[in-house]
Parts: sequence; C-alpha cells; structure tokens
Amino acid sequence: MPVNQLLIHSLRKMYSYHGDDFVIECPTGSGKKMNLWQVADELARRLVSIFVRDDQQRRPVHGGATKFQTDPHWRDLPLFYEYFHGDNGTGVGASHQTGWTGHVAWLIKSREVLKPEDVLEKGHDAVALRIVRSY
Repeated sequence: MPVNQLLIHSLRKMYSYHGDDFVIECPTGSGKKMNLWQVADELARRLVSIFVRDDQQRRPVHGGATKFQTDPHWRDLPLFYEYFHGDNGTGVGASHQTGWTGHVAWLIKSREVLKPEDVLEKGHDAVALRIVRSY
C-alpha cells in the first residue's frame, strides 16, 4: 500500500509536467495507451476496489471471512490490514494498520476532487490542496 500510494502521487505530479501527450502502455502487454493521469487513476481504482463491495456484495479485503462478509454487525466495518494478497486482495497481517492503509480514504476523495485539466492549468500541488481543505 505505501509504495502504491507514493507511485500514484508521483504519477499525478509527473502528469502536471508531461500532460496528455506522454502515454505508456497500461496494463503492460495490453496494447492500451494511457497518459500518466489515467495510469494513476487506474492504480487508485484498483486499490480502492479492495475495500468496495463487488457484484456479490463481498469486499475483497475480507476474503473468505464469512462473518465480515455477511454479518450485518460486521460487514460494513472493513479492516485496514498491513498488506494484501496480490491475487485476490484479501487482507493479510495485522488488521489495525490505519496509517498507510487508511490513506485509501484520500484516494477515494482525490479521484472525485482532482481533475486532470485543473492540474495541467494550476499545477499538481495547488490543486491537491483542495483535498486537504475539503476535510
């Protein structure tokens, strides 16, 4: 989670310098080209999706823990784990890591507040302050 957070922030900041013209293949081997903002947004979407319910109303973070997936007293209380299984998103390690993992709230908010056109016009840091001020 920490490395992904830093990568997303860096890609967004680099987008403010390179703009829409600099594109890379994402995901690798797909043939699909994205600018750095779109790559950062895709990474953020993937991280956020660990905590969001899927079509079957299950959160990947809870894995096979039936109590956390179905019990009405627990299903709306996602835990912030130390790290996550790379294939299915199940939380692994300590379940009280509200530091870096809790930063997923910033990713959710930033995907709503930060707009690529504003970043190109005003710069990344100026626009990112909106997130801090909106709390």
